[in-house]
Amino acid sequence: MEDKAIIELYFQRDEAAIRETDRAHGAVCRRVALNILGIREEAEECVSDAYLAAWERIPPLVPRSLRAFLCRVTRDLSINRWRRNRAKKRYDGMETLLSELDDCVPAPEIVERTVEAAELAELISGWLDAQSPDDRALFLRRYWYGDAVHVLAEECGCTANRMAQRFFKLRKSLRAALEAEGVFIE
Repeated sequence: MEDKAIIELYFQRDEAAIRETDRAHGAVCRRVALNILGIREEAEECVSDAYLAAWERIPPLVPRSLRAFLCRVTRDLSINRWRRNRAKKRYDGMETLLSELDDCVPAPEIVERTVEAAELAELISGWLDAQSPDDRALFLRRYWYGDAVHVLAEECGCTANRMAQRFFKLRKSLRAALEAEGVFIE
């Protein structure tokens, strides 16, 4: 079923919307949550919570892309759960992923002083647009979807070390692009 038809089910308040949402986008939502949390049961709970959020927000919201909307909600819920778990010292896998970006993306407090968050997002999007399709896809899979370096390396037919070097160069390029626009990382 296409997204427009699924959104129409939400507007009709038809519970089939949840089943169709899961059928169409459940796998990618689970992957996003599992990559962040690393615990299948918690990932499933976040995906279920994302479906509940979709039910509560549609209508009145009409997402341009249902998949992007669901991934964003799932990602936000998963990161919030990860933070709660981290406070309980239960999981530190996301710490590594987020720390990789620390040297090229400023902390939120710094963003407020130098550039509004929306402007920062525009700068990053512009930088991503300037990258090759392969680099753009890899960057998003690593830092948005949370895919592991060794998984990406295997899919690209290279070693994990070589893939890590590629990500280092991409982060260095991002940092240089942001600094050229006046965003400095402390």
